[in-house]
Amino acid sequence: MIVGRCGRAVLAGARAGGASKKGALLFVCAGLAWLSFAQDAEARRLSPDEAVDLALKSNLTLDSARITAGMKKRKADTAWNVLVPSIDLGAALRGSLYKPEAASPLTPASPQAQFTPLSVAASLTLNAALFEGMRNLKLDYEAGLIALDKAKSQLERDVRKAYYNMLLIQENTALLHESLAAAERRLEMARANYRAGLAPELTVLQAQVAMENMKPGIDQAENGFKLSMAQFAMNLGLPYDTGFTLIPLEEAIGFIPLDVKELIAAAARGKPDIIELKQNILLLESQRKAMFYRTFTPSLSLSLSVGHILWDNLNGWADLGDAWKTQPPSWSFSLGFRLNGLFPFDSERQGLQDMDDNLRLLRVGLAQAVRGTEIEVYSAILNLEKVRGTAEAQGRTVDLAERTYRLTETAYRAGLQDLLEVQNAELELRRARIGVLEQNFTYLQGLIDLEYAVGVPFGTLSGGSIR
Repeated sequence: MIVGRCGRAVLAGARAGGASKKGALLFVCAGLAWLSFAQDAEARRLSPDEAVDLALKSNLTLDSARITAGMKKRKADTAWNVLVPSIDLGAALRGSLYKPEAASPLTPASPQAQFTPLSVAASLTLNAALFEGMRNLKLDYEAGLIALDKAKSQLERDVRKAYYNMLLIQENTALLHESLAAAERRLEMARANYRAGLAPELTVLQAQVAMENMKPGIDQAENGFKLSMAQFAMNLGLPYDTGFTLIPLEEAIGFIPLDVKELIAAAARGKPDIIELKQNILLLESQRKAMFYRTFTPSLSLSLSVGHILWDNLNGWADLGDAWKTQPPSWSFSLGFRLNGLFPFDSERQGLQDMDDNLRLLRVGLAQAVRGTEIEVYSAILNLEKVRGTAEAQGRTVDLAERTYRLTETAYRAGLQDLLEVQNAELELRRARIGVLEQNFTYLQGLIDLEYAVGVPFGTLSGGSIR
């Protein structure tokens, strides 16, 4: 950009001041070109795809989603641990009142004590809710993956839109610099005409004021571009002052035909928000099943205990030279059924009804989301068609504005038009070019939003097909 402006300045200087001025300008331009090359060497050349890759690797927004998904994966991988029995290791001192069988009813019972320094007990309660709980953990992990994919899609959408927004600012700034160069050229022509006695000094002053008035707008655009670059770098997980060289669009943005029904059908099944809602419904249905099984299905309890008796007051101390006196293992199988769920006012029964209501709310929300997506996609397509029509009309306006500007500038050089007419023609040309740029980039960003809403990979619509 600097080299291009210098080239235009050299040509203007050659017309106005001859070879000596041209040589000085060439020297200045060489220095500016070297400075521009040094800055570009430090800047990082970055394509939209490379920016997305950086964001997916380094963006802090995804860290929480990744951590959450990792936690859910660990729980899903170890969901079988509910089938591991609980094992307790401990010591016990037990006592009871003991009466010999031959004793008379009037004989008082004597206390009996037993010390068990080592006992092992294992127990396990089986219920259909355990197996549904294992399935629920897997569904929860899948929900975490869906949330992570949604966050990635949102981040990619935002990064791509920010990239093209910076390209728009950059192109707009380049047009402003071109307008400034044209204003500088008109100022040189006005000075030349003034020196030749063909124009009054007022024309020179008007040209100089018009040129100076352009500089604040350029400074504001460049500051906006720097701020956008800093925010963009932060989104990529890089320092705010990281320099980037953006890759301009190689081809003009093409307008593609959009099938409303096909896109709406694709969005109803592929939009990340809808997929997340469907998974939440599956998750809540599984949680309801688990609560139902706990409330209305029987539970099987298994237990086994083994102990080594060291001392009791009937037999005395165990022979420590041999194995301890082993207490006979005891085991039990029991089948139980909770009756609380049979009462309509029970808390678990009420919890089931609350879950039924929440499921109905989620299904209503899903239906509303599908309807809302249909309107969203339809509105987006209508807006894209409007942008396409506006861009095509403004493209024709640019051709007319360029022709008008060339004719007006030629007439100004011949003294047939005043400076105001040239400025107005240049202003209209700049407005037309900026309008075309804005419409083209608006169309491109609208396609990105539509791709997210439909749930297809970014770039799919630009390729003209939906996978």
